[in-house]
Amino acid sequence: MFAAELRRPEVPVPSPRGPELPHTWKQIVRPVEPFLAQVSQRLIEQVQTFDPEIASYAQYALTNQGKQLRPALVALSAGTVGEATDGLVTVAVIIEMVHLATLVHDDVMDAAVLRRQRPTLAANWGNQISVLLGDCLFAHALKLAAGFPTPEVCRAVSSATKTVCSGEILQTHRQRRFEFSRAEYFRVLEMKTAELFALSCDLGAWLNGATPIERTALRRFGLALGTAYQVYDDCLDLFGSEAIVGKSLGTDLANGKLTLPLLVALERAGSADRAKLQNLIEQWEGEHFVRVLELLTRYDALDESRGVIHEFLDSARRNLTALPESESRLALIALTGFLEQQTNTLGV
Repeated sequence: MFAAELRRPEVPVPSPRGPELPHTWKQIVRPVEPFLAQVSQRLIEQVQTFDPEIASYAQYALTNQGKQLRPALVALSAGTVGEATDGLVTVAVIIEMVHLATLVHDDVMDAAVLRRQRPTLAANWGNQISVLLGDCLFAHALKLAAGFPTPEVCRAVSSATKTVCSGEILQTHRQRRFEFSRAEYFRVLEMKTAELFALSCDLGAWLNGATPIERTALRRFGLALGTAYQVYDDCLDLFGSEAIVGKSLGTDLANGKLTLPLLVALERAGSADRAKLQNLIEQWEGEHFVRVLELLTRYDALDESRGVIHEFLDSARRNLTALPESESRLALIALTGFLEQQTNTLGV
């Protein structure tokens, strides 16, 4: 799902800016707040299933949720074809546990100190405990998935988890590889981040009786939204504020990850600036950050990245045209508008 596919003007794109659509996260998820409350409570209950000696670690990880974006996608996707059920709460818990497990492992790999304005699990208790706890969270999520009467849920969660981990491996292989293309970059994002967005939309729709066309449309919506979200998050790592974002910034540069703004600058730079940028990344030190930002600004890397995010969000909205009108469909459209608003504040 790359740029060439995103530019298809013949399909009308629902506008995210209509006066009837909410503009804040709280307004968007208000219809599914009871559902999200159940997910939070169910996650707290999962702590009791861990050995008492490690329950505090599990509690620390499981109560470090953000906006509950993936559970919200489960509920809203289900809402486009019916009413959310208790089984969907369990699915949302499973996906959120997988997501939180990936964050625990990410913080180890990135040597991150902060996550959502508090110390990471690794910063508090070290890498060994963090890696093993992440493994426990993955295993527990699969155990919950195996409790469904159909193996399809467990199969889908297992496949998605494999895809996410494979995407992380591919990204690791491409650290400081300056021939890294945009197509490869988007493929990695689709695997390591967008896959769980797609899984949330897909299972929410399927368990609520969606038709194959509706299920496919929602899965594609999730892939496009998730890719846009990760490009935005990659931009935050360069153009955000640690005090506002609530996590360590500059970790991608420190780990040699080539995100979209860097790829843009490398594409546009002359040989001298390209060599300078490569050297700054290869010989990374914290004081290089300002010099990298100067080069990104020189080649309008942020503006180009914003444009790419908007293209993916347009693609996400296009997929929603296959669904019937509903409050949940409008909320999904509003969600793309919310991410557009956040994108427009980058660098401000």
